Amino acid sequence: MAGISIWQLVIILGIVVLLFGTKKLRNIGSDLGGAIKGFKGAMKEGEEGAKNIEKKDADVESVDTVKKEETKH
Repeated sequence: MAGISIWQLVIILGIVVLLFGTKKLRNIGSDLGGAIKGFKGAMKEGEEGAKNIEKKDADVESVDTVKKEETKH
């Protein structure tokens, strides 16, 4: 009996709706959703940027290796 029952959640939800109103809750929800979407987009851009940096580093290393081999011959 340590958990929260469904009826307790319904009562809490009712109190929150009475305090803030449905319009304000809808605005808060859309703002929160937009923030999460922006965060996910930034994370995706960061991962793509890291991959591009790794690819550039690998390209530079291969060019350096080719130049070293050319100078040996």
